[in-house]
Amino acid sequence: MPSASGKVHWIGTGLSTGSGLALLCDRADVTVWGRTAEKAAACLERNGLTGRAAVGALEDLDQAVGAGDVVVSMLPATEHPALVRLALSRGAHFACSSYTSDEIAAYAPDAVRADVVVLTEAGLDPGIDHILAHSLVARARAAVGDGPAQAWFTSYCGGVPAEPNDFRYRFSWAPRGVLSALCSPARSIVDGEATVAARPWEATAPHVLGGETFEVYPNRDSLPFLAQYAFPAGWRTREFVRGTLRLDGWRAAWAPVFEVLKTGDGSLIDALAADLAATYPTTAADRDRVVLSVALRVQVDGGADWSGAYLLDMVGTAAKDGGENAMAKTVSVPLALGVADILDGRTPPGLHKALADHADADRWLDALRAQGIDCRLIEP
Repeated sequence: MPSASGKVHWIGTGLSTGSGLALLCDRADVTVWGRTAEKAAACLERNGLTGRAAVGALEDLDQAVGAGDVVVSMLPATEHPALVRLALSRGAHFACSSYTSDEIAAYAPDAVRADVVVLTEAGLDPGIDHILAHSLVARARAAVGDGPAQAWFTSYCGGVPAEPNDFRYRFSWAPRGVLSALCSPARSIVDGEATVAARPWEATAPHVLGGETFEVYPNRDSLPFLAQYAFPAGWRTREFVRGTLRLDGWRAAWAPVFEVLKTGDGSLIDALAADLAATYPTTAADRDRVVLSVALRVQVDGGADWSGAYLLDMVGTAAKDGGENAMAKTVSVPLALGVADILDGRTPPGLHKALADHADADRWLDALRAQGIDCRLIEP
């Protein structure tokens, strides 16, 4: 197992920095790095952690990272490769909550050679969704075996306003990133066939959870996750969709946004993003809500029909009331748990996406539950 020095470099001071940082301050020597030391100090104050971690300016990070340290990036995904290269050059570990880009994946052999961990997709979505998927696949295989059978899988996640507004949305990350994601084609399996939605919002459909109707649409490329979730070869996949969840009425409320996106004009989309940021700012009075639903059904040919689902539905507390938004908690806590596994030497060298071993899913779920993130299992 790789050794860890006990030092953690938490890089980034944005809204997704939450109580996961406090967990690490309880057990490691933490430095929070911001664009300036003042921004890092303000982040600690906002999270009630003043005096529990050191602060630094990013321009000084290069000289501070040492062998066995853990570099945790809360920066945009485009900045991760440079931090991975820094970590590898110093024999340090790396962790983030973002999807694994091809550039990051290319460093996997280097991480093994350097005897360090590169941990990605250890947040909410991606992150907790992976853990729930692994748990359901393991339960289904134990109940009905590896086939021949047919399988239906869906995973939908969204951050929405706790008090619905006319826009049917609350920005929990930069509007430009939200718009860019909507412009990216989405690939999934529907009725047993691979399907591409060139404009994901045009594939929006109703989705009922606990008697409440939401709207969902596919996101990114779902197909590679069939292998990541260890679907048995004997299961014929009828449906496999990883997507985004929104409040009912979202597609209608966003109709003017979609008209701009259809133009494909980058300057117009940039201007729209700026306008949305100004029109719908995140304020200290906001209360957000995170909803994550992961479901699996497996029907054995001529035999048993098993189904199971997990539901996470969490409402945050307004910052003005001294609380924490649900998005910050559900992103930062699983990331902190992943870093804790690195500090404890549980995670072997190389690239890992949320879990080092799918058999760890239940342990992670117990750890999340202990931090108030309760993923409720719904099973016959």
